[in-house]
Amino acid sequence: MTTARLTTTTAEASSARGQLNGILFVALFAAAVTRIAEMPAIAGLGLSPLIVGIVAGAIYGNALRDGMPASWAAGVNFSARKLLRIAVAFFGLRVSLQEIAQVGLPGLAESVLIVVSTLVIGTWAGMKIMKLDRDTALLTAAGSAICGAAAVLAFESTLQSKPHKSAMAVGSVVLFGTLSMFLYPVLFNAGWLHLDTVGAGLFFGGTIHEVAQVVGAASNVSPEATHIATIVKMTRVMLLVPVLLVVGLWVNRAARRDASTAGLQAGASGHPQHAGKLAIPWFALGFLAFVVINSLHVLPQAATTTLNTLDTFALTMAMTALGIETRVSQIRQAGPRALTTGLILYAWLIAGGLGITWAVQRLFG
Repeated sequence: MTTARLTTTTAEASSARGQLNGILFVALFAAAVTRIAEMPAIAGLGLSPLIVGIVAGAIYGNALRDGMPASWAAGVNFSARKLLRIAVAFFGLRVSLQEIAQVGLPGLAESVLIVVSTLVIGTWAGMKIMKLDRDTALLTAAGSAICGAAAVLAFESTLQSKPHKSAMAVGSVVLFGTLSMFLYPVLFNAGWLHLDTVGAGLFFGGTIHEVAQVVGAASNVSPEATHIATIVKMTRVMLLVPVLLVVGLWVNRAARRDASTAGLQAGASGHPQHAGKLAIPWFALGFLAFVVINSLHVLPQAATTTLNTLDTFALTMAMTALGIETRVSQIRQAGPRALTTGLILYAWLIAGGLGITWAVQRLFG
């Protein structure tokens, strides 16, 4: 009896050690990724450490993962799941209600209309036209609608989807978000968008994928446009909370319906079935709590800056871990269809986004 207990204790200690080693490995990997993302050539493209992390992680996961001890997989999974939820909650420290109030109803209307329409169109086009599964369609739509890679991470956690689906969604963010950063200023300066400075801020902040890409694009217009675009973008980030709660309720409802159907079928066969664990995005409430904390200025500015830096690193760890768990063979199955869904959404963001911007300015102008 004592020997069995010792064996169990030793196995648990070995498992905990393996998980810790896996987390440390991901942390070192993310530190290297952060340094790479700071290189002028990478930073100039508006590629955040999160995006570099999933690409570098995927390269490692497909080419070199056999060299990683199997016991470390638990640490990689922890980084891609639990650490991810914590990091998304702390992302709320980047948003304040005062900043959102600065753009008023025009900025809020722009953000709400863009986010809702893009989510609906992306999910519908992905599932009905491109025949993608629900999770891949939603992740792709979320990355385009809300805040790029960070939104993909948040939705991935809520949907509990496979890592390769997140990788495909992030690929869409990288391609079309980077294209926007260079294309939008050209279109504006050529006079093809028919927008004033305020309109440019609304349009850039309302339709470009990543925060860094918004800043990069709007800085080629004017400081005022950059200020407005950044606030509108952060308003879209704020919408992550209600959207995640709605999606969480939808996922729970679908899970209950499937469990009920399975239960009826099992009852007929004499083998009872039990519903799986339902996904409730409690970290979204944590995100909202940190938005309130940031708005109340409870924390010193130095503390907020430090926490944001640590949060970016934690998100980079989560994205790197997702990359390590991604397999190219899985991406090949739906990659072109997911990319085409991203293209459909990109066309909507330009054309539909312009229409929404014109309508918002006319309504509130």
